[in-house]
Amino acid sequence: MPIVAQSTETTDWVSRFADEVIEESERRSPGKPVVVASGLSPSGPIHLGNLREVMTPHLVADEVRRRGHEVRHLISWDDYDRYRKVPAGVAGVDESWAEHIGKPLTSVPAPAGSAYPNWAEHFKAAMVASLAELGVEFDGISQTAQYTAGVYREQVLHAMRHRADIDAVLAQYRTKRQPPKKQQQKAVDEAELEAAEGSGAADEDDGTGSSGYFPYKPYCGGCGKDLTTVTGYDDDTTELTYTCAACGFSETVRLTEFNRGKLVWKVDWPMRWAYEGVVFEPSGVDHSSPGSSFQVGGQIVGIFGGERPIGPMYAFVGISGMAKMSSSKGGVPTPADALQIMEPQLLRWLYARRRPNQSFKIAFDQEIQRLYDEWDKLDAKVADGSALPADAAAHARAVGTAAGELPRTPHPLPYRTLASVADVTAGHQDQALRILSELDPEHPLTDLAEARPRYDRAEAWINTHVPADQRTIVREEPDGELLKSLDEASAGSLRLLLDGLEEHWSLDGLTHLVYGVPKVQAGFSADAGPKELPPEIKTAQRTFFALLYRLLVGRDTGPRLPTLLLAVGQERVRVLLGA
Repeated sequence: MPIVAQSTETTDWVSRFADEVIEESERRSPGKPVVVASGLSPSGPIHLGNLREVMTPHLVADEVRRRGHEVRHLISWDDYDRYRKVPAGVAGVDESWAEHIGKPLTSVPAPAGSAYPNWAEHFKAAMVASLAELGVEFDGISQTAQYTAGVYREQVLHAMRHRADIDAVLAQYRTKRQPPKKQQQKAVDEAELEAAEGSGAADEDDGTGSSGYFPYKPYCGGCGKDLTTVTGYDDDTTELTYTCAACGFSETVRLTEFNRGKLVWKVDWPMRWAYEGVVFEPSGVDHSSPGSSFQVGGQIVGIFGGERPIGPMYAFVGISGMAKMSSSKGGVPTPADALQIMEPQLLRWLYARRRPNQSFKIAFDQEIQRLYDEWDKLDAKVADGSALPADAAAHARAVGTAAGELPRTPHPLPYRTLASVADVTAGHQDQALRILSELDPEHPLTDLAEARPRYDRAEAWINTHVPADQRTIVREEPDGELLKSLDEASAGSLRLLLDGLEEHWSLDGLTHLVYGVPKVQAGFSADAGPKELPPEIKTAQRTFFALLYRLLVGRDTGPRLPTLLLAVGQERVRVLLGA
């Protein structure tokens, strides 16, 4: 089965995939709902790289839904996977967590202080909340519930009957020597490979043992772990005997009634494709390699009477402003972390505007301000009809779904302005409203609620991602020594600014004023454009700006000066500038 083509065209990638998915679904299951799928393992914080596993099929499913087709977007919670390691920064320094390695994720206690009954539910809950905020509609399937209720019983028995066929497929890859890997431009750590490989464990035991090949692995009846080896199986009676390497426990069970175990990952995944009739599911970049779960699954799925889904391989999602994303380390950025500092529309847009095979970064540093500027420009272009078709399509997918538009900020002021105001006012909402209401006298903000939730996101970014030494603290008293030391030109620039404050007291007005003072001092009009001015004017402007910053906040840089002046207020500006 071919993988969906990765086009380099500038047209909307989501629409192209939707065309192929609808056609493929009609070929496979005419008249039935289109089924797309994602798989997530709640083995720790579900990070922003994993979110691509969900957003790619979500965007395609939503487009199919917009066209009037019934769609099911399945998210398989791989909560019956084994607990493989203790994530750094999650369980703390208590080494007793290691004793749970090998148990199902749903049998591991939740981290200390959690309100949830087990490890899997704890990490699942945070992702579910984020997906709701992002407008992602899905059907969640707990693999613990499926296996322990015997839902896959016939599939398990079928796999055991056809274990020789499965083993033959896997053997094609076990005996192959892997070609030397080409040197990569960037190192890919173990956790990134796990994220790319999908929700299951890429390096999990495939069922091979000294007693033969068995694609089913029981969880031990003694210690609850999967460190078991199947030593015998009878196809007629379905009696299975296993021993546990961890505790020595051994028993014989009947698979017609035994529900405490699961198919090994490379068999489990294709089994579910066939069982659910999945037509579209993305996969990580390393699935292009021989022996990967997706490639092997494409052969094994036929044993279950199904076909491999079509779907793109997706590239990694990086982070700027935080340590490299890694599910094996503490502090891994999650969708909830991103939604704390950006609106859902912006986060959706980051995933919608790039084809799945294109990597991109999510900004937690100053870059978030530029991203918001870019988003606001696109918003304006869409409003006036000048946006390119692909850009307009990505915008539409960002602001809403087939179910309707996501809640949005009624009066969306520039993010960098909101961040500056939140920085200077340090949580004083009455002061924030005063400043924001003066930004645009023709369309004044009358209630801070009009600027929310964007204002809250900008405030959270200031409070959580801007280092303390970069925060803005307005001087309490004038810098008398600096004021006394000013030469006539510098003192004159301050007088020009102070004389124009009242007349220019708005964001646009103050922008015109602060850039205009050095022009006027050099004998040019304040309205003179760059082409009319000598290069020295830029140097004069930088010198003037640095002087204002030193007098207002005691350092050479800070928030944009027009915003800072509004934040400080006319009266205090006059005092600090020596009026």
